[in-house]
Amino acid sequence: MSEDLKRSLPKNKVIKSLVKSCLKEDIGSGDVTARLTPAEQKIDGKIISREDGVICGTAWVDEVMRQVGKRHDTKININWKVRDGDVVTPDQTLCRFEGYAHPVLSGERTALNIMQTLSGTATVTRQYADAIAHTKAKLLDTRKTLPCLREAQKYAVLCGGGVNHRMGLYDGIIIKENHLRSGKSLERIVADAIASMPEGTLVELEVETIEELERGLNAGAKRIMLDDFSLEDMREAVELTGDQADLEASGNVNIKTIATIAETGVDYISSGAITKHVRALDLSMLFDYI
Repeated sequence: MSEDLKRSLPKNKVIKSLVKSCLKEDIGSGDVTARLTPAEQKIDGKIISREDGVICGTAWVDEVMRQVGKRHDTKININWKVRDGDVVTPDQTLCRFEGYAHPVLSGERTALNIMQTLSGTATVTRQYADAIAHTKAKLLDTRKTLPCLREAQKYAVLCGGGVNHRMGLYDGIIIKENHLRSGKSLERIVADAIASMPEGTLVELEVETIEELERGLNAGAKRIMLDDFSLEDMREAVELTGDQADLEASGNVNIKTIATIAETGVDYISSGAITKHVRALDLSMLFDYI
């Protein structure tokens, strides 16, 4: 894992909280199936990939095994063969682990659910990022994340080579159509937004027409989102804007369209698909009883 990814990894308390909630959902009052194996039975196991992809979620797997081990007053030892952000191939061993069967069996599904989802996010992000690597455009995520997985999925986006947009409603302003319907003029809302936030904080204006773009530029907007612009209008927007502001393309972004969008010259492309349409990467946990 790179130093940048290490710094971007969610705080321990965030990882612990998510894992605790997931284990509570799955185990509830107790794993009645795991009781069928002898308490003293040990397992030598591994997690393997079943397809090509980008790995993300090792810290969450570690925390799952720590918490289920703690429930049984034992420790599950894990030896990782890959790091977050690594590209893997089918049948590749991601980690090996050893411990008592009861806690490992209780943590198996939670560990895989989290890692498969985050690896799926990282994998599709890498596909999108690779598709625009020949341009200056950067791939942004959005707030369209799976419930309660915001920080985890945004970390997965970084593992896949994307860039994080604002984390939530608290750390940046995006002025959208519904805000502009409040009765204030576009110019007044932009001015109020700039005045209300510390210098350097994201203040972005969403526009739907070239005319709105021009008004936004005149109002001093430094980041402008082009919502559902045609390719022709994007090119016109890029030429009109020059270096007055950064332009972000949004709407109708998928793996088939993203390259042509990037080639218009926009600075950023945001996609909700990389986090909300995610398909879990196929991973498996295999055991040998010892």
